[in-house]
Amino acid sequence: MKTSNSLLLLLSILILLPLPEPSFQASPLPSPSPSPPSPFLPNQRLLKAYTALQAWKHAITDDPTNFTADWYGSNVCNYSGVFCAPAPDDPDILTVAGVDLNHVNISGTLPDDLGLLTDLALFHINSNLFCGTVPNSFRFLTLLFELDLSNNDFSGEFPSVILSLPSLKFLDIRFNKFHGDLPSSLFEKKLDALFINNNDFNFSLPENIGNSPVSVLVFANNNINGCLPSSLSNMNNTLEEIIITNSGLIGCLPPEIGSLSNLTVFDVSDNNLVGPLPETMAGMKKLEQLNIAHNQLSGEIPASVCLLPTLQNFTYSYNFFCSEPSMCLKLQASDDRKNCLPERPLQRSPEECKALYSYPVDCGVFGCTRRLPPPPPPPL
Repeated sequence: MKTSNSLLLLLSILILLPLPEPSFQASPLPSPSPSPPSPFLPNQRLLKAYTALQAWKHAITDDPTNFTADWYGSNVCNYSGVFCAPAPDDPDILTVAGVDLNHVNISGTLPDDLGLLTDLALFHINSNLFCGTVPNSFRFLTLLFELDLSNNDFSGEFPSVILSLPSLKFLDIRFNKFHGDLPSSLFEKKLDALFINNNDFNFSLPENIGNSPVSVLVFANNNINGCLPSSLSNMNNTLEEIIITNSGLIGCLPPEIGSLSNLTVFDVSDNNLVGPLPETMAGMKKLEQLNIAHNQLSGEIPASVCLLPTLQNFTYSYNFFCSEPSMCLKLQASDDRKNCLPERPLQRSPEECKALYSYPVDCGVFGCTRRLPPPPPPPL
């Protein structure tokens, strides 16, 4: 059955679609007054997302690649960098689940309205020029699983609102301008990866760092100015990579690190570590990359370290080691320059080596290890 011309015209107007020019004689109808199309908002969550994303677009001061040029209209699921999925609590409701604006050089700030994205699981904006701070409204993002703010111009103290995110597993705030202390409660969160390198944090590693279940820990290029806590050994079931380069670490390497049997990367280069390389490191059976260069470590390199079954790269240049086993030189990659190793090229001068070895290292003076109380006096 053919639909009448008048009914076809009426249906076309109702669904806001342009009506093709008729090829037949139709009864004249009054022209509607021009007006913008009504936004199509399937549910209240997408309405809130529309409000949040429009507020964010207005907070953007420069978008050199026009990445957000299509951020108009109510269909937020079609916005570049915005990803929708069924809501976790109701699969019949579509909601904004992810935002990915990586590597587009956008400048601007994060508005409070982003707290309306309450179903957000992923928020990635690395390698842009966002500045300011992380809004406190992020506390409403209770499903947020990954937060990547790296390589921007954020500043201020550590964004404490992050501590209130119950679902967070991946945190990357490296290459920003955050400063001040790092809250010890951060290590009580059930994170899997933590990147805070290349900021201006000034802190000491707390003893409760061993409570963290992270697999990757990167603190490089900050101002730690403290010791490696022995509690790192508590992370032996989870920790796979630890990188704390150029951060002012002092004291000796605690022998407890030898229990980190799942560690593949251990990099504490460019610090002020002293004393010997612990024999216990023979227990780090999965270690592939070991970098302790540019410290003041001394003594003999344990043969067991160079015999680790998966070790590929061992860099220990610019220290004061006085003896190295021959098997260390058989590794795929090793660097022993600027030590005190006899008959090896490019070593320190005898005067430098003698000056250091004239003062034996006492690991206890740094306050990094707990000293046992003196024994009680003998009975009279």
